[in-house]
Amino acid sequence: MSPRKSVAETALTRARIVDRAFALAVADGLEAVTIGRLAEDLGMSKAGVIGPFGTKESLQLAVVDEAVDRFRARVTAPLAGATPGAGRLARAFAEWIAYMGSAGHGGCFLTSVAAEFDGRPGPVRDRIREALARWNAFVAGEIAAALAAGELPPTTDPDQLAFELAGTALSADQAIQLWHDPLAADRAHRAVTRLLASPPVTPAP
Repeated sequence: MSPRKSVAETALTRARIVDRAFALAVADGLEAVTIGRLAEDLGMSKAGVIGPFGTKESLQLAVVDEAVDRFRARVTAPLAGATPGAGRLARAFAEWIAYMGSAGHGGCFLTSVAAEFDGRPGPVRDRIREALARWNAFVAGEIAAALAAGELPPTTDPDQLAFELAGTALSADQAIQLWHDPLAADRAHRAVTRLLASPPVTPAP
């Protein structure tokens, strides 16, 4: 076997393991993903499953990274080239809400795993916090751009608006995942639209 082929096959095996681990984590939680279960599902030995990662924690980190990559591809990548501001932020939340309800996700993985690990200090929680911090920074930047463009009232409290937008997304995630509410996405869209709508300016008499 050539070294190049060996590297390629190792990368393919690693991707198969991460993909299956991601699917299991979406269904049952990240901590429920075990080496034994992955080995059984993939028809591999336990040593073969853990080999590309070294430890279970490294595998968990790889699953979180996979979730981040999928989130970016679905939610933020389609916004490339769009003008920053309220419109782009509304589109981002629309993509996120749609992603929550898409097949194979049953909610937002990053939101779920954040709740799973929020009281458990360590590398996995740190990686989740880093990912969510980048999203929060994106939202803050879009709100700042919307204020600069006059798309939001000048009295808008950026931190409060970001908080309420996040609360809408969390509520939508629970309604989709726990309650299977068919109206959840529509309600969330209406809430985001209301939060990002600038009231009409009344001409001075």
